[in-house]
Amino acid sequence: MINFIDVTLKHKNSRGIHNISFDIEKGQFVYLMGPTGAGKSTIINSIIKSATPDSGQILVNNLDVSKLSDHNLSQYRRDIGMVFQDFKLIDDRTIAENIALPLQIIGIQKSIIYNKVQDVLNKVGLKHKVNSKPNELSGGEQQKICVARALIKNPKIIIADEPTGNLDPSSSDDIIDLLEQESNNGTTIVMATHNYPLIENRIKHFIELNNGRVVR
Repeated sequence: MINFIDVTLKHKNSRGIHNISFDIEKGQFVYLMGPTGAGKSTIINSIIKSATPDSGQILVNNLDVSKLSDHNLSQYRRDIGMVFQDFKLIDDRTIAENIALPLQIIGIQKSIIYNKVQDVLNKVGLKHKVNSKPNELSGGEQQKICVARALIKNPKIIIADEPTGNLDPSSSDDIIDLLEQESNNGTTIVMATHNYPLIENRIKHFIELNNGRVVR
């Protein structure tokens, strides 16, 4: 599903990544592990083409990401769900409106959106919060809403960038449980984390980074 082939991306003010190669198969849950500055976010930004490598090749679902036009990039990103450490919810919109936004952007009918929002809220266990605003929810609940927003598009890939960084251990476990469930359903999950104790009993597949290089 995701192939990095000798990828190098240099930053002016940080380490970037150097000659990175790895393969992630469809449906795998892969942890990007390493300390701050190891290169995890650079890899994530390369996958979603927020950053373009200086050399090497990135293939996602057999597409060469570097060759995507602006139109094709928009289509490509529809198959990717994002979960962020800082939630990125819109404070003056309800939970339902936040979750519905990715489908509204691509012009899905309101009746279809309504049913999908109800289904995904039920999946994350927060159907009773449908009309709440983000600031009325706990941090763990807000992150569950972010997972729901990522799931609403039925993506082939979910990218989670330090999704448990601001959460307590119990809420963190809940988020990883949700992501593992999606992986079991065939979605490819890539989760960046520096919190090894949180995941040490869950790891099946991982890529460990340090100073912009794969070390394990």
